[in-house]
Order: sequence, then structure tokens, then C-alpha cells
Amino acid sequence: MSDRLREEPIPMLMTDVLIVGYGPVGEMLTILLAQRGLTVTAVERWATPYNFPRAVSYDGEASRILAAAGVADRLGPVVESSGEYTFKNGFGRTLLHVKVTGDGPMGWPDSVSFHQPGLEALLAERATELPGVTVLRPHQVTALAEHDDRVEVTIAGPAGEEVRAARWVVGCDGANSFVREHLGSDVTDLGFTYDWLVCDVVPHETREFKPNNLQVCDPARPRTAVSAGPGHRRWEFMRVPGESREEFESVESAWRLLGLFDITPENATLERYGVYTTQACSADRWRSGRILIAGDAAHVMPPFMGQGMSSGFRDALNLAWKLDLVHRGLADEALLDTYQDERCAHVQHAIRMSIDSGTVICETDRTAAAGRDAAMLAELRRRTTRVRTRSLLEPLAGGILHSRTADAPDPLAAGAGVPMPQGRVEVDGRAGLFDEVVGTGFALICAEDPDGLLDADDRAFLDSLDTRVVRMAPAGAPAPGSGAALTAFDLDDVYLTHLKRYDAVAVLVRPDFYVFGTAADPAGVPALVEDLRRQVRRG
Repeated sequence: MSDRLREEPIPMLMTDVLIVGYGPVGEMLTILLAQRGLTVTAVERWATPYNFPRAVSYDGEASRILAAAGVADRLGPVVESSGEYTFKNGFGRTLLHVKVTGDGPMGWPDSVSFHQPGLEALLAERATELPGVTVLRPHQVTALAEHDDRVEVTIAGPAGEEVRAARWVVGCDGANSFVREHLGSDVTDLGFTYDWLVCDVVPHETREFKPNNLQVCDPARPRTAVSAGPGHRRWEFMRVPGESREEFESVESAWRLLGLFDITPENATLERYGVYTTQACSADRWRSGRILIAGDAAHVMPPFMGQGMSSGFRDALNLAWKLDLVHRGLADEALLDTYQDERCAHVQHAIRMSIDSGTVICETDRTAAAGRDAAMLAELRRRTTRVRTRSLLEPLAGGILHSRTADAPDPLAAGAGVPMPQGRVEVDGRAGLFDEVVGTGFALICAEDPDGLLDADDRAFLDSLDTRVVRMAPAGAPAPGSGAALTAFDLDDVYLTHLKRYDAVAVLVRPDFYVFGTAADPAGVPALVEDLRRQVRRG
């Protein structure tokens, strides 16, 4: 980690944020920052995007973030519903059956299967539409020098080296991150490592796979068959004890194992195969001064819950709105300290759940597997179908949250930190999801007219944050009189039900769709706004 240098800045190309690495998380962060008016330079070492998938699924919260990035209406050719997800044992008996809900609490399907190269191309296309975005490839960051007001970044490209300046640098450069190494951050490794042969396949003919996503928990050979987006499939096979990696990682081995699923060279094309070693680790330090990390640079988890890219998107949105407030002078730099506080706790939960799922799948001891099967079959008899109804992630446990009263010091008791669900609303005759009709960013949603509750100073503060102040009315209710607040009709009874759940008359939602806090009565609304002002300005 370098010491800060204090000399005066020298003339050079300056960008607000320089992003190292331009995979899906780097692309998402670029878009979210540029949409907020920041200039962004992304530096990617490879000349062209990697043309094969790594991730194959994401959750409803990631879908909501993709919609906020302006690409929801373009995703059709590269995504499909994950549908059903089934665990079977080595004898073909169903151990677990999950039916993914069509529209989850985020307003989007709880799980989506996708083709990653197609998604990355759409994100790159979206970034080119925004002003202030520069993408440098093939270029590689070779040095970082932090000053009080900037970071000087040495970049090597085809024409040689150059130095650019950035107010902030974010490393989205993967598990072997140069930026994380520069920070001197240690990595805590939980030691969950297994070798899996990953085979990405394009069937020659359209074929229905039921279930669409399958885990075969066979101690003789744990294996997976999942969608990788329209027209694409992925099969994965775990290397078992006594099997050499050299023997395992071969095209002959790939076709032999694919034959277990009736996949042959005659009916499918093997696009890619290779051994992937699962990891479960998290960086101990995500920020030092003006340099931060996100995505796989900050955390890597086993793939069994499909949370890797989804977690990276959450990093990007959490970081984007905070960098924006700091950039605009509306928040102190200390606000960025809450980035790791909030995201690391979420990531640890996702890693633990991924390990728990992987422990079930990766069992190769026959006696232990028989015990697992018996326990899961007994559970299945009690509940024949398990429907996933919410995000796998826990609410925020700390960071920028409102504690409503001294009698309820736990913010969660008043709904602070929970993901804010999304439903359809109607505004001025236009109906749709809240985010597309009302907009994204901060939102103050009230069950009654907030105009008389907020003074001019409160409104000016909320306006500075581009806050949507919304009066939520029941569907079919008479239109209220005119006022400063926008009136939205709660078509799915999502918002008024949420307020009732927490005995609240108002909820203040952060730009990353998590609840800052609630107000129990009209008098609590100004206090809610004032607490946000205090926390944002002190960080």
C-alpha cells in the first residue's frame, strides 16, 4: 500500500472514477456512475470480452439492478426463467424440489438463467450510450499512486505507458486482483475447495430439460445440469477422490461424462470445457483512501446458490450512490466506510449459504450421503414443494440505517435495513413497476399527504438527493387533491401492506432498494429525514 503524496496535481487526463476490470461488475458500476453524471474510465487488459459464460444465473435483486441500469427491455434473447431446481440422489430419488416464483418481492423472477457473453455485450452497449464513459482495451494498470485529491494510474497499452488521474479507483479485476494486492488486503479463505469439470454445450436441436436445473448428489460422482440461457446448457462434474486432474481435464473425459446425460458429439457442440476449483474467501479490506474493490476482487464464493455476480451487482449499486453523494459534496468521504460494513456482512451470509449447499452436493462418503438422503427425504415428505419467496440475503445489520425510537434500538424492529419490495403502481394513468413509473434513487413513501409534515429545509435536502416523495393511495381510491408530493396508487397492495407490517406511516428507501427507516407517526417523518441528513453528512 502506498503512502499518500502531497504535492500539487500535475496536468493530465482526469476522470472521476477509474475502474480496473471490465467484466459484468465493472460494466455495471460504469453504467450506474455514468447515469449519475460522473465521468468513468474503464481499463481492461483483454482486447475482447471473454466469449464463454462463467456465471449462469442471477436473482431478483440483480434483475432489479439491471433494470435500474437501463437494460431490462433488452434481455429477452439472453435470459430465461430458471423454472424448477431439483436435487436428486444417486438412485434418482428427489431430495429437494424448488419452484422459482414468477415474480418475487423485487418485482422480478427470483432466479433467472442467462448467457453471460450476451449479457456483457448488452451492458457494454448500454455504457456506450452514456456521456463521459471511456473504455481502454487492451490496457493494463501497472501502478497506482495515491494523492490527497486523486490517484495517479499508470496504464500500459499497445502504444506504451501513460499516466491518468482519477478521483477514485475501483478494482473490479477479479479473484487475482491487482488493485486488492496494491491495497495490501489479506484474504480470509474458508477452505471450501473442490475441482469441477465445467462443460458448456450448445444442443443441436431444441430440447426440453426437466427439471431445467438439476443437482445429482451422487457420492460416486456429484454432477450438475443447468440452463446457461436460451440455447445453451451447462454440465458440471466433480473430481472424486483417487482421480487425477490430468485424466479428469480432457476432452475425452468431458464427452464420457456428458454421456451420462445422453449428450454426445452427434447431438451437441462442446463450446468449452475446463476445471474450475471452488473457492470461499473474502478480502479483509475493501477500501484504502481513494482506492476500493468490488465483485470477485473483494469476495469469491462457491457457485451453488448463484450469488457471485448478484453479489457483485449489489456492490456496484451500494458503491455508486455513495460515490455520487461524495462527488457532489453532499456527503463526507467517511460515507464510503459504510460500503464494506454493509456489503461484507451480506457477502459472508451468501458465502455461508453457498458452502452449506455445496456441502450437501459435494459429499462423496457413501455412509454420510445415505444419512443426508434420509434427512432430506424426511423433510421432503413434510413439504413436497419448496417455493423460493425471498432473496437469499439477510437485511442490512449496520451502516446507514435509522433507529426509530429509544425504545426500539434495533433498527430491524422498525423495518430499517430490509430489502424494500417492489410492486406495480399507477401514476397519472400510467401503470407499471414502481421503479419504472416513479423512478429510482431515494424515495420517501407516505401513507398520507407529507406536504404538511416537511418544512422547506427538509424538502430542500430531499431535493438535493433527488428523492421521490410519494403519497401512496389504495388502488381504486379517489384521486387526492393537488400537492407537492406525487400520488401513486398501490395496485398490488405492496407498499401499504409493508407500512402496516412495521406500524409505520412512512418509509424512506435508499437508492440500493434497502430501507433506511420508517416513521411511526406523522411527527416522526421530519425526524426520519433529519437522521438521514446527519448520517450522510457524517458518514
